[in-house]
Amino acid sequence: MCGRYASSRRPEDLAGVFEVEMRDPEETLAPDYNVAPTKEVYAVLDRPLKDAEDRRPVRQLRKLKWGLVPSWAKTPEGAARMINARAETVHEKPSYRRAFAARRCVIPADGYYEWVTGTQERELEVEGKKKRPRKQPYFVLPADGSVFAMAGLYEFWRDRTLPEDHPGAWWATCSVITTEAERTPLAVAPAEGPHSLAEIHPRMPLMLTPDRWDAWLDPARTDPDDLRGLLVPPPEGLMRAYPVSTAVSNVRNNGPELLKELEAPEESTLF
Repeated sequence: MCGRYASSRRPEDLAGVFEVEMRDPEETLAPDYNVAPTKEVYAVLDRPLKDAEDRRPVRQLRKLKWGLVPSWAKTPEGAARMINARAETVHEKPSYRRAFAARRCVIPADGYYEWVTGTQERELEVEGKKKRPRKQPYFVLPADGSVFAMAGLYEFWRDRTLPEDHPGAWWATCSVITTEAERTPLAVAPAEGPHSLAEIHPRMPLMLTPDRWDAWLDPARTDPDDLRGLLVPPPEGLMRAYPVSTAVSNVRNNGPELLKELEAPEESTLF
């Protein structure tokens, strides 16, 4: 899954990487090293500009809220639960299938956090000797330091309790698509700990390599069977993972120190 990630790159840098044609300087976000559900995040999407005579799609860097609210939802209350869409079923789930066909985006990140419970801790949990096992967080990112481009969906939701011109009348929200985690060895693995992403968690965000960005963002592609062909995992051996401080487990903590690599997991008995 993807429940937390880091996004510290400047909007002008992202605009260059993704060849963005339009971004609103007022939609600037501060670097966030602990992005959690319901926060505002950057997303890249291709969409005609509002009220423009030319209806060609324009690549934009937009600010969306993480936690998708379907356009037909009566209330936005379920947004915090709709942060991830499974690649295997996104084309058929009522909450996601419309966005999958017409409103796809790329959500840029430095990398994502995932938590793993150590073997001995799991054994204690099974035996009932410890109710809340301690989990060691890992940071997962491209080994070459490039942008981690997560496949995403976006939606617009209208709050009918507010007038049309109210600044809160429209919600722009998004969700991250996930897939099965790689079982092959990491490009760079920690000396002590997991050697594949699947050993950390069975799911991972679906990373799109640059050769698939244009096809994924193209709003003219609407056939679900055609689009499902883009939901293949990236080539193996592109990722690295390393242990980070359990401080990231508290969403109130936020700073570049959260990305600092630990020499070893905080508990030596994790594996």
